[in-house]
Amino acid sequence: MTELPLEFKLLSRKELNIAIDWAANEGWNPGLHDGDIFWNTDPDGFVKLILDNEMIGSGSIVNYNGEFGFMGFFILKKEYRGRGYGSEFWYYRRDKLLGRLNEEAVIGMDGVFDMQSFYAKGGFIFSHRNIRMEGFGLPVDSQSSNDLLNVNEFTDDELVNFDKKFFGYDRRSFILPWEKSDKHYTLGVRIDGSLAGIGTLRKCRKGYKIGPLFANSSVIAEDIFKGLIKEAAGDYVYLDIPEINKDAVALAWNYRMQECFGCVRMYYGKAPILPYKNIYGVTTFELG
Repeated sequence: MTELPLEFKLLSRKELNIAIDWAANEGWNPGLHDGDIFWNTDPDGFVKLILDNEMIGSGSIVNYNGEFGFMGFFILKKEYRGRGYGSEFWYYRRDKLLGRLNEEAVIGMDGVFDMQSFYAKGGFIFSHRNIRMEGFGLPVDSQSSNDLLNVNEFTDDELVNFDKKFFGYDRRSFILPWEKSDKHYTLGVRIDGSLAGIGTLRKCRKGYKIGPLFANSSVIAEDIFKGLIKEAAGDYVYLDIPEINKDAVALAWNYRMQECFGCVRMYYGKAPILPYKNIYGVTTFELG
């Protein structure tokens, strides 16, 4: 019997919702309003694998201005795993994204631990582990050292330039809708006239996630963290921390958070030099 050929096509907006549901079924706990922001960041950045007219796989290949790409949402329906389909689809996604980027551009990804050796064979180099910490929102009573400001107190350029320091690349089309969405809750700190910390809370299938959480000091990070978990009081809270930031690990432990999931951050090409000591929470595992 002849094996049916695989097809690779762009996802439609409705099919992205299917991919998000798949992610939820995998236990990745996507945000309730991720779909529109992800899609508007790069409508050509989501692809599907088709076998016999059935969508059996999904993945993101998001392009940030030709300078940087990010691969995520790599899911194959369980009944089709272990048959080589996922491998062929993954290499298609890598090469398709490389073709969308400038020469010498870098690709990042957060992959599940069990797949690290496979990604390494595909040219990705390990950077560090990002660990998902689970806790509980609390009505924190202690005073903050810094005034917490609503995101609208900051200009678009301030937000984009501050984000670039920690992400490594300009991602205006993503970060502004993310941080300024009326469905999300974002707080920042200004010190000596400059943005010194930012954090965003979003409702997810289970509880809330904080991300990003970028700050110039551990004190600022904790102040923003406390302001965000107040909004999630009585519910679960998740924070994805770079394990190499010991202050981020300490922050999570101090608020009785426990490790519940994790990914390896890997790069294809030269990894950006980032201030990990100031990254207390990554934005997403799906788009970076």
